[in-house]
Amino acid sequence: MSGANRFIRSASRKRGLGLLSAVAVFAATVASAATLDFPGVGPMFGAETGCGGESPYAPAAAVNAVSQTTLPLQPFGRPELGWAVYAPAIAREAGTACAADTPGFAAALARWQFAHGLTPHGAVDLATFEAMKATWQARRPFVAVRAKGICPDPPTVLVGLTPAESRADKVVQLRPGALDALRRMVAAARIEVPEIAANPDLLTAFSGYRDPADDAARCAAEQNCQGLVRAECSAHRTGLAVDLILGSAPGLLADSSDDANRLYQSRTPAYRWLVANAARFGFVNYVFEPWHWEWTGEAP
Repeated sequence: MSGANRFIRSASRKRGLGLLSAVAVFAATVASAATLDFPGVGPMFGAETGCGGESPYAPAAAVNAVSQTTLPLQPFGRPELGWAVYAPAIAREAGTACAADTPGFAAALARWQFAHGLTPHGAVDLATFEAMKATWQARRPFVAVRAKGICPDPPTVLVGLTPAESRADKVVQLRPGALDALRRMVAAARIEVPEIAANPDLLTAFSGYRDPADDAARCAAEQNCQGLVRAECSAHRTGLAVDLILGSAPGLLADSSDDANRLYQSRTPAYRWLVANAARFGFVNYVFEPWHWEWTGEAP
């Protein structure tokens, strides 16, 4: 068994003793918590290196460096190895811009774990990831509606994006409020991030409202999409969900759920900016799909 796995599993087997030692370490570092606060709006979560230097959380940082690509997960119905795709979202919850393999990230994560009743050891384990997932999903009104067994009716009013905002081969539509928020968000991203401003394709929409009948027909014809069964009741039927161009891994489409594509997108400046700033405009991410964002300004 690797050192990383021993570290992670021991946290659950020896929770009592582990909690005492972890709390002691947490208390020893809380005085330096100011180093985890980043001034200004929208830090690029998970993008900073060299965070923390030598600290009590160096062992946790070493564990995270390994588990990013080895921790077995199945958060959204498909087995995955590691949590690297989710690192920016985890860093955002922890309130740190530090990269996932640094002591600074581990210290910030320990603070989040402590606040959520978890052992504050600073390593991403199954319990921590499941708590993170619950937090992310709770922000999606569509998920709450579906949990009640309700599939929302399609909207009665939709407006089309311009070809410059979306795609030339078909009209992409959203509810008026969602489109207004999207336009404000994209404009802010282009002001704040030079890489986004330099590429007019970034953050353009390639899918918005999808007619439920068309979705059902595609599902019947294809049986799956990129290896995943297509949702019987998609968030796209609400006119509040939008898929955005973030770039894609070589040879893969913008909405490919291939792990290589998702990892590539999670490391782009466009995605990291969205993780940091989309909430300012009312958007939340379905974290399995970096390109998929939902506006929360109206009920589904």
